[in-house]
Amino acid sequence: MSLRVIAGKVRGHKLKTVSDKGTRPITDRVKENLFNIIGADVGDSIWWDLFGGTGAVGIEALSRGANFVRYSEMGREAIGVIRENLAHCKFGDDQAEIKRGDAFAFLESTPDRPFDYIYIAPPQYKEMWLRALKLVDENPDWLSGESWVIVQIHPREFRDHEETELKNLVKFDERKYGSTLLVFYERV
Repeated sequence: MSLRVIAGKVRGHKLKTVSDKGTRPITDRVKENLFNIIGADVGDSIWWDLFGGTGAVGIEALSRGANFVRYSEMGREAIGVIRENLAHCKFGDDQAEIKRGDAFAFLESTPDRPFDYIYIAPPQYKEMWLRALKLVDENPDWLSGESWVIVQIHPREFRDHEETELKNLVKFDERKYGSTLLVFYERV
């Protein structure tokens, strides 16, 4: 799969991928639709790409005017790829940071800043998305006032947990693109 930045100031830049089978890069179609939904609100926003992978979602956000992206990632190869992709697109340390470690441990810690968007796209079929979503819900200080939490999963994964009870988040939309489902939550 070929990855590229589809809009903004580094439009057309090709991005390196990760060979790890647990990493599933977002397709251009899904990415384009995601950012069409967010629209102009991406400008000046603060993002956390919880399972960083290739860094493509955060780089797309930066290209479209986001102020800052935090990546959390466990995989050594993925961290290297994110670094290379950020450097290739000329995004510096003032615009992005990479935290190596367990996303769940980060979510359980005391929030050090609020985010406008938290993007959750973990390895599939392990219910990691649900655990991450519940941790964000239990620790809402990770979110700014009008934040969105966006989950990218396979539709089958979502079916069994559609009615998950949350205290601080409410689902307001979902969009299916082939075998990818984007589920949108907002802080209440």
